[in-house]
Amino acid sequence: MSERNADTHPDRPVSDETLLKVTKEIVIKFIEVGRLTPATFEQNFDTIYHTIKKTVCKE
Repeated sequence: MSERNADTHPDRPVSDETLLKVTKEIVIKFIEVGRLTPATFEQNFDTIYHTIKKTVCKE
């Protein structure tokens, strides 16, 4: 596992594609467990996306 940590670059930017994929997976999981509904998908996706982006990107 230490080899894996040596290859990571904490200052490397995260692509929009990666942010979208992570957001999609979180939203899907929330829908599966009943925390979100497809009717509120658009609003929740946007909120989750911006929260993740703010967390991982230094703005």
